[in-house]
Amino acid sequence: MPAEPREPTPRRDPAAASPLRRRVLWTAAALSCAVLATSGIGRAVVSGVGDSIGRINVFGGLTHRPANDAATNILVVGTDDRDGVPERVLQSLHAGGEACHCTDTMMLVHLSASGEGASVVSIPRDSYVAIPAHQDLATQQPVPESMGKINAAYGMGGPPLTVATVEQATGLHIDHYLQLNFLSFVSTVDALGGVPVCTDRPLHDPKSGLDLPAGTTRLDGATALKYVRARYVDPTADLGRMQRQQKFVAQIIQQATGSGTLLNPLRLQRVLSTALASVKADEGLSDKDLLGLVARMKDLRPSSASFATVPLSDLNHQVPGWGSTVLWDKERAGALFTALRQDRPLTPPAPRPSPPASGQSAAPGASAVPPGQVRVQVQNGSGVAGLGARADRLLRAEGFATSGYASNAPGPDTAARTVVRYDPRWDQSVRTLAAALPRAELVPVPNLGGTMQVVLGKDFTGVARIAKAATVAQAKSPAPAPATSSAAPSASPGGASAIAATRGDTVVCR
Repeated sequence: MPAEPREPTPRRDPAAASPLRRRVLWTAAALSCAVLATSGIGRAVVSGVGDSIGRINVFGGLTHRPANDAATNILVVGTDDRDGVPERVLQSLHAGGEACHCTDTMMLVHLSASGEGASVVSIPRDSYVAIPAHQDLATQQPVPESMGKINAAYGMGGPPLTVATVEQATGLHIDHYLQLNFLSFVSTVDALGGVPVCTDRPLHDPKSGLDLPAGTTRLDGATALKYVRARYVDPTADLGRMQRQQKFVAQIIQQATGSGTLLNPLRLQRVLSTALASVKADEGLSDKDLLGLVARMKDLRPSSASFATVPLSDLNHQVPGWGSTVLWDKERAGALFTALRQDRPLTPPAPRPSPPASGQSAAPGASAVPPGQVRVQVQNGSGVAGLGARADRLLRAEGFATSGYASNAPGPDTAARTVVRYDPRWDQSVRTLAAALPRAELVPVPNLGGTMQVVLGKDFTGVARIAKAATVAQAKSPAPAPATSSAAPSASPGGASAIAATRGDTVVCR
């Protein structure tokens, strides 16, 4: 093992029905989109696929829409539609019970105008946003604009209102709409030959049936479904699950581009047909449009795909009639959507490999990685209420790309000492974080990914200033490793904090 490991570059709440099925559709949607986006298929393979997709009048009647541009924005939603699925199949997938007439999953896929990359942004289903004025589906009566959960727009006004709500909340022009159910997920993963996932610890969730050992495991369709549905393995609940689902999508891209699927027309057509078997799309998404999308994205790889979640300021905003909702962080969400509107990448490009400087050893805390390129998730293990949120604010004030929310650390006991858990591949970035938390214990965790975990102990008192430390470090180490991260320091004109996004190649299994 080398002495200096190299680091990769840097009314009734519709959500109430059957919570164990929440977000099942996320990965079905993401899977179909990933296979479509990464397929360098010819006209012979695509021909006829458009005819098999159900069509929806999505954009008819929409007014006051954001300006269109050269980039392409696709809204992908998953609905809890299980019509025609035998009950025994639903039970075997742990998906029984009553369906909700809502969107369980919602994500924006932004395809750059240059064709050089894609950004996938997850929108939490409980986001509390303005729902535009519309005509009620059931009564056909006009309904004025009001506040509500974003996933309720589908039940109130169908796909058109869903698109209008997202456009108004983000300021992005939606070019295409894809709507999926979860039935094709298992068979699509199996058609790909399974998808590998990696975890630094065992994952066990009796509710979903997931029982996954630590390390890397190739999942078949049924097990993959359990993996993306599990609710009780992440202390951050739904947000942790979205991060895990994003990692799974990155693995799908890796699998689709590296398994030979794209070079085998028969296998590709089988996978594509399976993935799109239950898709509904806007009426304008024709075979020609599919070919155009494929032509622009045929070179997509995990390194050119970025993943982000809308930044949040409150994970439990109580609203009468709606229950628990989540509020967006206006400043950081604004920076995220401004970057997409300006067609700017959310993460820095993958670096070219370069040899490490010989004979150089960085001093403790020394790093050339700026804080804005270091992604951090805070977990409160101190037992002191509110300390996690305070630590998140302090780290963000020093420029770190924090998640904007803090969760309780898993386990019943309080921790005496603050710990920083990090993937050894990010041994340069962790030095920047260590400079801000000089008393913390650094614990390497293989396969943790590009987000550092700060687990607060009772010894936490604050965050050290790191500007001077960084200057001294650079003076002592004249040839540091290149600055690397999976988070791009993009800011709005108002000076918003860095955008926390993940590049696909930093989360795939090695």
